[in-house]
Amino acid sequence: MSEAKTTIDAGDGRGFAAYVSRPGKPNGHAVIVLQEIFGVTDAIRGVADRYAAEGYLALAPDLYWRIEPGVELSHSKADIERAFQYLERFDEEAGLADIGRVAAHIRAMPGFRGRVAVVGLCLGGKLAFRCAARLEVDAAAVFYGVGVEDHLDEAAALRCPVVLHYGDQDRYASAEAQARIEAALPPAAGGGFHRYPGVGHGFYTRGDLEAAALAHERTTAFLRTALGAGNR
Repeated sequence: MSEAKTTIDAGDGRGFAAYVSRPGKPNGHAVIVLQEIFGVTDAIRGVADRYAAEGYLALAPDLYWRIEPGVELSHSKADIERAFQYLERFDEEAGLADIGRVAAHIRAMPGFRGRVAVVGLCLGGKLAFRCAARLEVDAAAVFYGVGVEDHLDEAAALRCPVVLHYGDQDRYASAEAQARIEAALPPAAGGGFHRYPGVGHGFYTRGDLEAAALAHERTTAFLRTALGAGNR
């Protein structure tokens, strides 16, 4: 597995960075890892590396680049406050367009003939859900997406299989919100809705290790089904 950065064409003469984790044994497919509100941090790069270890070409784009390139925040009180300030300034429509450009960048890479999935956490989880309805992606994994319940009008428009993971103690995604999301999913969503007892927000990167391992196992099984196994 190797690590690097690449520049994605923003379509207006500018470009934005994406962390790239290349698999040692490629399976022919790619995963776009969508950041939390803290930016492309070590945790997000670690998620990309985890999927690269599974054989996926993994890219984690800097979705805050229009506000400030290279944002990486901690979980200190001051940085959490800053993270919410960045979130308030984040242009979601522009972010979705940027994710679409990352997918196009991957598909234009020499020799790439596979499929492209999105895996999103927190803010990225909501974006992954919206990508599944709005963009040409082949699968979407949502980890504790905050605000998905505000976009349930897009549930009927899902273009690809979706899997969702939430802890039942998530302070940012209430039990009511989770119930609404689960009820809105069409049968064709494919991946299902998984709820983890006693688990809070952020568990995939900084919480319950058992729940994180189970969610990862479920997600990789989902991706193998949705994208197909082996080189294409």
